[in-house]
Amino acid sequence: MSGFLAQHGSEIAELTLEHLWLTAASVLLAAGIGIPTGIWLTRHRRWAQPVLGVVNVIQTIPSLALFGFLLPLPWLGERAARIAITALTAYSLLPIVRNTYEGIHGVDPTLIEVSTALGMTGWQRLRKVELPLAAGFILAGLRTATVLSVGIATIAAAIGAGGLGELIFRGVASVDNRLVLAGAIPAALLALVADGLLGWMEGRLRARRAAP
Repeated sequence: MSGFLAQHGSEIAELTLEHLWLTAASVLLAAGIGIPTGIWLTRHRRWAQPVLGVVNVIQTIPSLALFGFLLPLPWLGERAARIAITALTAYSLLPIVRNTYEGIHGVDPTLIEVSTALGMTGWQRLRKVELPLAAGFILAGLRTATVLSVGIATIAAAIGAGGLGELIFRGVASVDNRLVLAGAIPAALLALVADGLLGWMEGRLRARRAAP
């Protein structure tokens, strides 16, 4: 095993960084789209079910099929990494949009009435009341999206986007379980570390809210 690690250690490290980049870029992009969308839906609630329905349908599309649909698109299909990030962003939208919407929608109406009575504008109410109270829900959505993205990113190797999936696919093709494990274990560790870190942050936010 030590000989295998000596031979493939640098490659595993490089592919882990690629995997981390694909995941981080897609989750950040999904957050940049999903959080404002969730906020907008709380102000235009008649659109909530249609929009959530669309992002829910995206989740049901098999990942390889979605990668294939994106390949012929101009500019996007020129680089595999762009396709992978676009697909991972799409898969990450549902938990982020849904949790943002549900978190803000679930704020106690009495608090909304009080903040309005105090003369707060809609933006002030959002920034000082709704977002702080919904932060735990939003972070839980980011946590789910991150773990989901880490797992699906392994499929991105099928279109040449890199990441730890390359080792897994090579291991399957050559019937080499060591290569499969060399890709699967770091991917699982990335998911566990991300889940643990975001879970810790979520716990701190909830504890802060509960503190007198």
